Amino acid sequence: MRIVVTRPADRADELVRRLEELGHAVEVCPLIAVEPLGDAPLDVEPYDWVVVTSRTGAAELARRAAAVPRRVAAVGPGTAAALREHGLEPALVARVSTQEGLLEELPRLAGRVLFAGAEDARTLLVEELAAEFVPLYRTRELRPERFPEDADLVLLASASAARAYAAVGATVPAVSIGPQTTAAARAGGVKIAAEATTHDLPGLIEAVIRASSSPS
Repeated sequence: MRIVVTRPADRADELVRRLEELGHAVEVCPLIAVEPLGDAPLDVEPYDWVVVTSRTGAAELARRAAAVPRRVAAVGPGTAAALREHGLEPALVARVSTQEGLLEELPRLAGRVLFAGAEDARTLLVEELAAEFVPLYRTRELRPERFPEDADLVLLASASAARAYAAVGATVPAVSIGPQTTAAARAGGVKIAAEATTHDLPGLIEAVIRASSSPS
């Protein structure tokens, strides 16, 4: 199959490698770009927990934290791996890679919590934990000059990518990394061929296998 990966090019290598190992032809067509929001040191010492929900959030936290956080909670193994790559060991890794999954595993009396994430992140954790929020980066949607309409599948790894893909107006069915991404895609009229059952790279690969083996 011909598969389009919509992640930024500098974040697509592992996904492309895994897909090519399965025998697929892969084209990278970024539909989003990630932009850090400033360089000022981030004071994490007052917080009992710092929560991150993406690899980008983990990298930006490590880059800007003025001290080692007391405890860091991560959504899923990919975010946890990004923390470790930057010298931060998560105290908690949610088994379900969503804000809901993280909320279930954090102590309800978590103390003072800082949610460090994307500018347009969902506010569930903030509302449920009375957490403070600091935006570390923004995601900007891109409009490519040419989209490979002759592909068989498009991979959408975020709601931002789903909205950007819907704006392109292409008709290639998509594989989604999770329910938030699926909802954003369907709202834009995108056909979803499969949704990952675990909201991470292995789940995305497994969803591709299901989609590629299903009758069209």
